[in-house]
Amino acid sequence: MSSKHYFIYTFGCAMNEYDTERIAASLEARGYIPSDTVDDSDFIVLNTCSVREKPQAKILSYLGQIKLLKEKRPDMIVGVSGCVAQQEGDKFLKNNKVVNFVMGTDAVSHIDDIIDRALNGERFADTEVDSSSFSISSFNRKDKIAANVTIMKGCNNFCSYCIVPYVRGREVSRTPEEIINEVKSLVSKGVKEVCLLGQNVNSYGRNLSKKIDFPDLLSLVNKVEGLERIRFVTSHPKDFSDKMIYAMAENDKVCRYLHLPLQSGSNQILKAMNRRYTYEEYKEKILKAREVMPDIEFSSDFIVGFPNETDEDFNATLNAVKEIGYDRIFAFNYSKRPGTKAFDMEDNVPAKVKSERLNSLFELQDSLYDKKLPSLTGIKTEVLITDINEDKEFPYYGLNMYNRKVAFSSDKSLNYGDTVNVLIQNARRNCLYGIEV
Repeated sequence: MSSKHYFIYTFGCAMNEYDTERIAASLEARGYIPSDTVDDSDFIVLNTCSVREKPQAKILSYLGQIKLLKEKRPDMIVGVSGCVAQQEGDKFLKNNKVVNFVMGTDAVSHIDDIIDRALNGERFADTEVDSSSFSISSFNRKDKIAANVTIMKGCNNFCSYCIVPYVRGREVSRTPEEIINEVKSLVSKGVKEVCLLGQNVNSYGRNLSKKIDFPDLLSLVNKVEGLERIRFVTSHPKDFSDKMIYAMAENDKVCRYLHLPLQSGSNQILKAMNRRYTYEEYKEKILKAREVMPDIEFSSDFIVGFPNETDEDFNATLNAVKEIGYDRIFAFNYSKRPGTKAFDMEDNVPAKVKSERLNSLFELQDSLYDKKLPSLTGIKTEVLITDINEDKEFPYYGLNMYNRKVAFSSDKSLNYGDTVNVLIQNARRNCLYGIEV
């Protein structure tokens, strides 16, 4: 009997990557073998993202390719999971005959039942959302040095441009005991670093009967023996507190890196986005974090061309980037998402203007960061090795405590998972290069 293969294409955020691991574990428990391509796969899952327009368009394009394969192999099972699946549900099933099942964001919790139904020939959509509690059963993970751990799901913020509260439901947290047990299990299997995931980790614990918040959870995770590093995403500025700053500073395993999405430097646009903070309030939190942790580094998200964004509004964003001095930014042109409050706003910033503004934003960030690069040459930085390729000039690769990519060489033979000091000899935008010392 020939082996069965599966293929999962993951779009979007780290939470989708985590869910992909859960789906893969269930398929492998049934004897399926992972494949790098859809061409020889018997069970295909597209784990989708609907935050922006482009990923959703890519899904439909990918389904077009799969349709040609399925015409030759009608027994192939094709599923769509994630946010697009949750948003579209039965409609997606009706409009895409190649799809066998649609699995919403909460349906991953009973993935075994989903797979059984699909293999038994049922064609269905499962998009029921349960916001009463949140628990994740233990599942087999591939050997890793760095692993994601989802600590909560959903969002209560309802930013006017964002579909997440509608497709992920309300904020619900896992119990700290369940999270700590998962972290301990990962460490026992060789994991050295965990990234704690949530749409807004600063809201962690609000639905739990036990009084606990995210800074408290960080302190608990920090105590896990054998764990070396802790990262987390994503923080909402309105909930980022002084307590959170001191928790980062006082817990030695927490990386000195904070992703704090500003989205716009204009208070008028922030209000229209329903972000519930001003730029001045945001900046004050950045300054406080730098006061407590002078070496901390920051990144941010920006949306360019939100409805009614004027040149003045955009210039406020450019000024914010100059003032804050980010180490990296992630920026995107605004696109209307059905179901959001902003969908009914007139998308009145021309596409050409959006593109010009986005290019200007990236050009500014690159120029500012280029000025910083010389200061990174000659420093020593601690790197956790997460990849080794002996064929490359710099065979070892990993991240430092500031979330910077580092590639380096060594006179010694190093191992996957080693933590070593690296002397940086060449600093570039996307990676630092050096030698182990």
